Amino acid sequence: MTVNSPAEALLRSLGVTHPADIDLEAIAWSVGVKVRDAVLESCEARIIGYNDRAIITVQQGGDPRRRRFSIGHELGHWTHHRGRSSVCRSSEIGNPGSASQLERQADHFAADLLMPRYLFLPSLAAHRRPSFEAIDALASDYATSRLATALRCLDLAGWPVVLVCHGKGGRRWFKRSPSVPDHWFPREDLDASSSAFTVLFGGTERSRPQTIGADSWFDRRDAARFRLTEQSVKAHGGEILTLLTLTDSGMLG
Repeated sequence: MTVNSPAEALLRSLGVTHPADIDLEAIAWSVGVKVRDAVLESCEARIIGYNDRAIITVQQGGDPRRRRFSIGHELGHWTHHRGRSSVCRSSEIGNPGSASQLERQADHFAADLLMPRYLFLPSLAAHRRPSFEAIDALASDYATSRLATALRCLDLAGWPVVLVCHGKGGRRWFKRSPSVPDHWFPREDLDASSSAFTVLFGGTERSRPQTIGADSWFDRRDAARFRLTEQSVKAHGGEILTLLTLTDSGMLG
């Protein structure tokens, strides 16, 4: 039997049975936390608490889905790191490249709170093939960002995929799903034959899933033996996200 995480246990205790029931302000209030919006100069969100009460302040006028994740992130700090001050910059919330264990733990709490396994896994079952269309549909259902939803899919879906983020200066970060061996390490640069190159440097917002040689993405000597499926979409800050699906079972051995 799967053990509920702290966030999932909280949702169950509140009777949450549908994504639309995940009212973050109400959930925060149930654990002694008030949420407010304000103009923040040097951070995206913060939490200040005393004893069993706290106030979360989130950046006013931001993206609503990003705001939800920020609230979940700060509630993660309240749950796991109570007694420590928490002032979180944009780069520290929902960033797979974050070096801080505290921030990663808060991100995991937010993912469990916004996309709890007991709801998200049945939703995932309707999407057998990895794609940004599937990710976007789930993001719409759960009112979460594309990036947060993609990362959750990597953790839970069982898809043999690698999610890679590139900027014009090269690779920013990547994350493998648990089924992908560690020796598949994406290249720093983009191959000009890849559709990701066109999305990053051209006017295309997203590419269709297409098959390409694995050596366009990986430097391993045996990469040329395999083919994979790639799909890219534009992201924030001039970056792109690419979903690499390892369709050849030989890459998973």
